[in-house]
Amino acid sequence: MASFSNIDATAEGAMGLDAADPLRALRELFHIPVTSAGQDVIYFTGNSLGLQPRSTRNAVNEVLDDWKELGVDGHLKAKNPWLPYHERLTSGMASLVGALPEEVVIMNSLTVNLHLLMASFYKPGGLKRKILIEHHAFPSDRYAVRSQIAWHGLDPAENLIVLGEEENLDVLDESSIESELAENGEEIALLLIGGVNYYSGQLFDMRRITQAAHDARVMVGFDLAHAAGNVPLALHDWDVDFAAWCSYKYLNAGPGGPAGIFVHESHGNDPDVPRLAGWWGHDKTSRFTMPDEFNPITGAEGWQMSNPPVLSLAALKSSLDVFESVGMDALREKSIKLSDYLRYLIEKTLTDRVEIITPRLASRHGAQLSLRVLPGENNTISGRTVFDYLESVGTICDWREPDILRLAPVPLYNSFTDAFRFARQLEEAFRPEETSS
Repeated sequence: MASFSNIDATAEGAMGLDAADPLRALRELFHIPVTSAGQDVIYFTGNSLGLQPRSTRNAVNEVLDDWKELGVDGHLKAKNPWLPYHERLTSGMASLVGALPEEVVIMNSLTVNLHLLMASFYKPGGLKRKILIEHHAFPSDRYAVRSQIAWHGLDPAENLIVLGEEENLDVLDESSIESELAENGEEIALLLIGGVNYYSGQLFDMRRITQAAHDARVMVGFDLAHAAGNVPLALHDWDVDFAAWCSYKYLNAGPGGPAGIFVHESHGNDPDVPRLAGWWGHDKTSRFTMPDEFNPITGAEGWQMSNPPVLSLAALKSSLDVFESVGMDALREKSIKLSDYLRYLIEKTLTDRVEIITPRLASRHGAQLSLRVLPGENNTISGRTVFDYLESVGTICDWREPDILRLAPVPLYNSFTDAFRFARQLEEAFRPEETSS
């Protein structure tokens, strides 16, 4: 954790950090919502929906103009032809997740992709029937794995392992995952874990987990919804079997933006890997001859089902261009400083009112801090009351029942001044209780 003990916990101190920030100009590349009084809001919800890059409107309008002027001919004659449009995003996305270009494709939405990937990589048989997930996995992931188990005629109550659930753990140590795999790996067919847990903000050691799973002959998949564009990834080098992610959070593709998948080349180059097939995954050279037999494209593209949504891809491309211009290493460096500074300010004055459940070590968290609001002596200020107050004074963050505030200081567009303003607002949220007592 960075040390801020020599930094004044004042507005001037925050402005000094902003002045020294080499990435401060990136904020100007995004539209920042404003309050009714015309002041920038404190937008700490990039873990739910990223802000709009200023370049997005032109990128989308280019597609709209081509559609208006060319109609169906835009597939081949648009400024950026629609037929191969998704390929324009491959290099940038592969770089963000640490993959070979042929291991990545943008398609569908996140949970759809998880189902398509599990159709290929969850193959229960014999004793190996179970799926292992983490406590506080995102609800959609829980629904997906339960339904996959049931789809195979198995009982989810018997074949789903939710590690840490019995203890109600906020944070799950990798050693407990390793122990479960070592002790019960002969019964586990698939491990599916969020690379960054949506609830706690914990960053898992994905290399370590993958190695442990493979040692137990278990397939490994990661939901990277809260990791892609947030933390550096090296999916190919970590030997991950598959992964999926959305693009509307840290990747700023807009509401419902298209998702992505990773399939390791060892699987993607094997045409015998079973999959649910669609025509856009068919060999490009013969796709439009409409053959009866499916011949998958080599690599992740072979998992495609239908032609992609070009308008949404245009929005995502405008954001990927920003990432490409700055690089994840620089973003990660600022992210750690920004989240550590926010933690420092909160813990300086509010340790009796909030507990930060996100791990402290930089190697164990992404951009998100999750705060548990603790009850006061008179229990007169609830966590929901705190959230409502923050919203009323121009802070947009996230509330999760029963007591968690999720904050995501995003290095692309959040500032140290944002962190300072938030910490002061959080203090003010508890003052009515202090006054009444």
